[in-house]
Amino acid sequence: MKLKKLTISAMLVAVAVILSSFSIPIGPSRCFPIQHLCNVLAAVFLGPVYGVSMAFCTALIRNLLGTGSLLAFPGSMVGAFVSAMIFKYTRSKIGAYLGEVIGTGILGGMLCYPIASMMMGQKAALFTFVGPFLASMLCGTVIAAVIITALYKSKAVRLIENI
Repeated sequence: MKLKKLTISAMLVAVAVILSSFSIPIGPSRCFPIQHLCNVLAAVFLGPVYGVSMAFCTALIRNLLGTGSLLAFPGSMVGAFVSAMIFKYTRSKIGAYLGEVIGTGILGGMLCYPIASMMMGQKAALFTFVGPFLASMLCGTVIAAVIITALYKSKAVRLIENI
């Protein structure tokens, strides 16, 4: 593990946990746009391993602090993975954004069904969480797109990419 990548992923975890009070409760889930912002940033600048690790650590800490739910794990981790893998193989920022849409909004939302029904005792349909996850993810991904675009227009991105 590179120390700089580890440090940046730890900083993203810290930002996500500190800003976890900005969540939107929708049904049994808490929509958390900051997580999606961090997922896309990690996908573009850190890669799949660090992105998924960052998403897992954030979800774990949020659950331990009582600001998250069990649904944070599949939503954030799948989104970080798909976003990072698409970016890794296409080097397309738009691909990273679409990866977050597919990973969190669709796949993560569908993976929440067994967790909600079996582990949380919630009655839910397969696509119950797709709508709320898409709403949360769109907000976070738009913010990430603005930040990433600004970083690419400045010289700051060169420092980050050399990690």
